[in-house]
Amino acid sequence: MHKRPSIVEIIGAPCDLGCNLRGANVGPSMVRVAGLTDRLEELSIRAIDGGDIAVPLRERLGRQTPQNRDLYVSTIGQICDELFARVQVSLRESRFPLILGGDHSIAIGSIKGTADYCHQHGAQLGLLWVDAHADMNTPATSQSGNIHGMPLSTVLGLGFERLVHVGRVEPRLRPENVALIGIRDLDRDERTFVRETGIRYYTMKDIDQRGMYAVITEALDDLNQRCAALHVSFDLDAVDPVYAPGVSTPVRGGLTYREAHLLLEVVAERGFLRSMDLVELNPMNDVGHQTTRLCIELALSALGKAIL
Repeated sequence: MHKRPSIVEIIGAPCDLGCNLRGANVGPSMVRVAGLTDRLEELSIRAIDGGDIAVPLRERLGRQTPQNRDLYVSTIGQICDELFARVQVSLRESRFPLILGGDHSIAIGSIKGTADYCHQHGAQLGLLWVDAHADMNTPATSQSGNIHGMPLSTVLGLGFERLVHVGRVEPRLRPENVALIGIRDLDRDERTFVRETGIRYYTMKDIDQRGMYAVITEALDDLNQRCAALHVSFDLDAVDPVYAPGVSTPVRGGLTYREAHLLLEVVAERGFLRSMDLVELNPMNDVGHQTTRLCIELALSALGKAIL
């Protein structure tokens, strides 16, 4: 029997300040319009919509340049501080925080919120990072300077001090409690960093060779030894653009529709998922709303929807 959360709190984080492409900021509203709440209710899950984190208009900040980079960093820091606090309140009230992005920079707030909540209860958080990219650049290695390429290194304690200390707490996530799944597009310096950090990673080649079931089972078996709770940060560009065209940075050769669902179905069966991000939906690039619908379907699989 799948252990489904009884109450899901939907939290929108409509931020596209972490990248230089527009559109991810309308992702949360599109998922709502497409009927996420109704679909959750069909699973007998009570859905509470907590609304959106306040995000200032990019037009008011001006174009992101090396000169005003600090303004973008501090603004994303404020957004992530609020998300950190909202996630902690949600967990304290025995709800499941389902965070709709927005670009992947918002994961700094959600992961730190859940990791610190676990720390307060003497437990460790495991993280599944499902993404075409490792998002482990630092300000020193990033070629673009875009913060949505840095959130994983940030929650591990490297990067802009303002973002490393979101929530005014030290980094709580340990590298050995992280598994990357589906990576296939990394910068040169990032590759070195991924190897040196000691985190577990499964490239698309690993998934091709071994199959998704073997990969996700191994990753969860390992995390389950140390971690009482799991956070999944799912970037929709992990899925091949054939199935998910509506993302900001599509990369060919990704997860199939069924591989993505199988991954989350196995996560649901394990029963220790406590929070989740679905990020980088960019409706501006979508075709017939198929990525928006996929986003909802993936959330349902993670929350226990089964074929039988």
